[in-house]
Amino acid sequence: MFPIQRPRRLRYSALLRDLVRETQLSKDDLVYPLFVHEKAAPEPIPAMPGQVRHTVPSLVDACKETAARGVKAVLLFGIPDRKDPAGSEAYAENGIVQRAVRAIKDAQVQVQVITDVCMCEYTSHGHCGEIANGDVANDPSLKLICRTALSQAKAGADVVAPSDMMDGRVGAIRRTLDDAGFGHVPILSYAAKYASAFYGPFREAAGSAPQFGDRRSYQMDPANAREAVKEALLDVEEGADIVMVKPALAYLDVIRDVKQATRVPVAAYNVSGEYAMIEFAAKAGVIDRERVIRETLTSIKRAGADLILTYHALEAAAWIS
Repeated sequence: MFPIQRPRRLRYSALLRDLVRETQLSKDDLVYPLFVHEKAAPEPIPAMPGQVRHTVPSLVDACKETAARGVKAVLLFGIPDRKDPAGSEAYAENGIVQRAVRAIKDAQVQVQVITDVCMCEYTSHGHCGEIANGDVANDPSLKLICRTALSQAKAGADVVAPSDMMDGRVGAIRRTLDDAGFGHVPILSYAAKYASAFYGPFREAAGSAPQFGDRRSYQMDPANAREAVKEALLDVEEGADIVMVKPALAYLDVIRDVKQATRVPVAAYNVSGEYAMIEFAAKAGVIDRERVIRETLTSIKRAGADLILTYHALEAAAWIS
């Protein structure tokens, strides 16, 4: 005797599948990460096919295209010409990100500008804060991170996104912004940022590989999930408006855990290594590129992400409503 319940009934046609689909991707879910440098021309990023290090003018054009595609936000990473131990270009009034933000705002591009707040692209040692006794010193680094966040807010950033993983940095940034009259600027915290092998192409793109050691003393152990919830809850308590899990694909369980534990929007970063795996596998002809991108982004949304930061944002926007 055949069962009364036949799940295949609801898979019979494309229209029916659309009607009962549980997880719906939207353009409103997407954030497009972009790189900006101080060279005379844009440069392709070999490890990330299709992505470039922009000049300020080409970045403005990229933001205009982003808005035209219906994607409402970009995340900016700056690549300075000059680096020093204190990462001073990160918080310089005329730093590369500060100039880029002002140019986007002067052009009146209708995108939300999120700025990455970290030191690794700017320090000569490639770590995310001030070095003491061979490691990143937490509390002294907060001063540099706060200066960076404030300088970006002054330049016109709509959202600041600290990615350094120093303890207490969200509360310190919140106090700094509030005291300076920028209480309206939200904080998107990289709350659960793992010490992941999936960041390799980004480090090539941004020139941010550490010059000694690694980042395991401050980024999270990939084996830990409960700790991610702890980090997210601490950041919310300190004033984070959005919390992020990074990377995404190897941490879908963590996205779900953080979503269930918090009452703020949850972002997930579909990082450079995840992007590169799709691009190089597609180039080798072993996957259906569009279907894999769709499936990847849907899985991140299904896990609970409200925002998805992805280098595939513009293409995906053409496929979804």
